[in-house]
Amino acid sequence: MRTAYRVQDVRAAEAALMARLPEGALMQRAAAGLAGACAGLLGRVYGARVVLLVGSGANGGDALYAGARLARRGAGVTAVPLGARVHEGGLDALVRAGGRVADDPFAALARADLVLDGITGIGGRGGLRPDAVPVVRAARDSGAVVVAVDLPSGVDADTGAVDGEAVRADATVTFGAYKPGLLVDPAREYAGAVRLVDIGIGDLLPSPPELEALQHADVARLLPVPAAESDKYRRGVVGVVAGSARYPGAAVLAVAGALRGGAGAVRYVGPAGAAVLARYPETLVHPGPPGEAGRVQAWVIGPGLADTPGAEDVLASDVPVLVDADGLRLLDPAAVRARPAPTVLTPHAGEAAALLGTGREDVEARRLDAVRELAGRYGATVLLKGSTTLVADPEPGVPVRVNATGTPWLATAGSGDVLSGLAGSLLAAGLAPRDAASTAAYLHGLAARRAARGAPLTAHEVARALPDAWRDAAGSAAD
Repeated sequence: MRTAYRVQDVRAAEAALMARLPEGALMQRAAAGLAGACAGLLGRVYGARVVLLVGSGANGGDALYAGARLARRGAGVTAVPLGARVHEGGLDALVRAGGRVADDPFAALARADLVLDGITGIGGRGGLRPDAVPVVRAARDSGAVVVAVDLPSGVDADTGAVDGEAVRADATVTFGAYKPGLLVDPAREYAGAVRLVDIGIGDLLPSPPELEALQHADVARLLPVPAAESDKYRRGVVGVVAGSARYPGAAVLAVAGALRGGAGAVRYVGPAGAAVLARYPETLVHPGPPGEAGRVQAWVIGPGLADTPGAEDVLASDVPVLVDADGLRLLDPAAVRARPAPTVLTPHAGEAAALLGTGREDVEARRLDAVRELAGRYGATVLLKGSTTLVADPEPGVPVRVNATGTPWLATAGSGDVLSGLAGSLLAAGLAPRDAASTAAYLHGLAARRAARGAPLTAHEVARALPDAWRDAAGSAAD
């Protein structure tokens, strides 16, 4: 499990460790890891031209000490001060190692092979200061590799928001722990490839973390596996209420995801039964209403629903319900909170904005805040779709889960319908709502990568790739 922590928690852990170490030892650990990462990116350190963009705080000190290490290995290192003062010890170390302070920042940047962003780091708020903007733009335009120290300057470490100009890094070397802004868009797009340097604070960080990201081993532990005595009903039955005369394909795609999600059977209820049976004859089809379709362990409602009735039956049921797409328009927060069983909502940014009564751009700018607010307001598990999918639990203090296994090619019609069916099937198979949503997002993104391989793909191709993604995550071939 990859975890991320708030700035205040990281700083508290650092302070506790610094109290046990000689003065400056923690900064030297960070600088050593940073210099090593830069050396790897450069390939050949001797003769390389490195420019340090140095702010006033400890972030600038990390950059200066790392620059001194590179200078001792033969790199030409130039510091560009961008604060009222610079770290005296770091600057002294750089000069003694043969580095220098730039007379002309822009001339130095024009010749740079690598630029270290040590302007603000995790303490920054509200974008770059105006005097730093032209220098940062020159660094980006130079063609040099841009490496952020701990966090790209100008992005918010705790929320992932980017308010104003910020450094766009090719790589970020972060210390001690991941910060939420490194894993959540829009800030994630500014971080590039992220490398974590262990500086010894792991045991001093609080539990639980602020953010979690599942990895293969975590997903493997969560995937439902039938026992020898299992039958299709013991494995769970998921009901799908989706599609309409206008959108029959949404029903087909939701069923496609559900059939590959671990439940033993799929009941489809709605007007697109003929289209569903033509593609998936193993589906149990009923014309409706949902309350008369038979027993299920979870419902999925919403994809392509339009004005098809049935939502009232589903929301009144005593089993977990996943609500997507058109179903989200029917929701009343008080009614959702009063449900006797869990609810999972799966909006994209536009749908989340409608539920929150705000603008889509507000949700996209502060995705972490938005998913938490939705989960709290509706008392539901919320999966906020996007380039990084977020899953929030309604209980405060439970870490938000973030998933980035997808690909931009996944932004295609019907892919969300497949995701809904998959997540609903995992619910019916017995996974807790947060686990079902985050596992589904992981497999869905992994399947999309396998299906796309750098080319456009369709939602059906994502559904077809789900068994291979499942095998990948489980770490074994199917028996």
